[in-house]
Amino acid sequence: MVRIKDIAKEANVSEGTVDRVLHNRGGVSKKTEEKIKSILERRNFSINPVASALAMKNNHSIAVLIPEYNETDSFWKLPYLGLLKASEEVKSIGVNVTYFKFNQYSRESYLETFNRLIETKPTAVVLVPMFLQETNLIIDELKKIEATYVFLNVDVEGVDSSAYVGQDSYMSGYIAGKLMKLGVPNGFDCCILQTSTSTGDNQAILKRVKGFKDYFNTSQDENVLHELKVDSFSDDVQLASSVHQFLENNPNIRGVFVPSSRISAVVDVLSDVQKQSLCLIGFDNTPQNVACLKNGTVLFLISQKPFDQGYEAVRIVSDHLVKNKVLKEKLYLPIDILTKENVDYNDANQLMFEKDLNQ
Repeated sequence: MVRIKDIAKEANVSEGTVDRVLHNRGGVSKKTEEKIKSILERRNFSINPVASALAMKNNHSIAVLIPEYNETDSFWKLPYLGLLKASEEVKSIGVNVTYFKFNQYSRESYLETFNRLIETKPTAVVLVPMFLQETNLIIDELKKIEATYVFLNVDVEGVDSSAYVGQDSYMSGYIAGKLMKLGVPNGFDCCILQTSTSTGDNQAILKRVKGFKDYFNTSQDENVLHELKVDSFSDDVQLASSVHQFLENNPNIRGVFVPSSRISAVVDVLSDVQKQSLCLIGFDNTPQNVACLKNGTVLFLISQKPFDQGYEAVRIVSDHLVKNKVLKEKLYLPIDILTKENVDYNDANQLMFEKDLNQ
């Protein structure tokens, strides 16, 4: 019997792309769609009626509450792509995934978007818990409808969750501190650079900062650790003014750690001399950050495996709903240290999936 994977192999696309064509869900170029349909017709392919019946019988729904992304602040695109890939794979077993995107800087948007989500009465929810007080309200509502819920990327202490999928944020910060020590000579200073808003409810960033500080406090080297908080990474003029003034006032600084995905914004406002003299370490393999890594302005990036985070979240929830598998309390993804030499070999699954989407 011809399978979807056989069609995908012959068409040189992913199984998800074939599935999108089969179910007319769009997101496939006209040329690729025609190619797949030609192969389907030639090989006399038909959808497995048993699998279809199973899907109709199960009929589970997963709702995802995830931040929006844009070209300059693109991190959340990566877990979204992982969620999308997994959602295509679980559709055949009766699991439907819907997405609700909110403004990650707005408590109101977070709660209002959830209120729209809850109206769909999902079986389970995957959410990025950006704000503590609002997350507690959300969890109360999910408990009322007895929905399974899993935290993605951000693990909130003091709030019950069925499971967490993401990185050990504390340990990733600790490793960043160790990497910084490798790049900054003894006797020179380092700086943690973050926005004022990131010091509030974003516990992933808070834990990275704590891990980074803890490594410095246990080190015997004589490196002074400074902190700079700016209003935003999106305002280039304000960011440049704050960074340049701070570096002028602290000329002994040789290392800058940005515990978020926005280190490229910092690179953009540095002078050529500063780019050459500073050891810069940040998080996440966004296109802008990877470009900085490749041109040598950023020494290390720590990847959270965001694509895999999204993929695994849908996978484990689907296994729980359909196969009654027990959810693992913490599913930690690897802490990948990216350099300009190895970044092109990272996240092959993500790159392949993006290529399929763009065909």
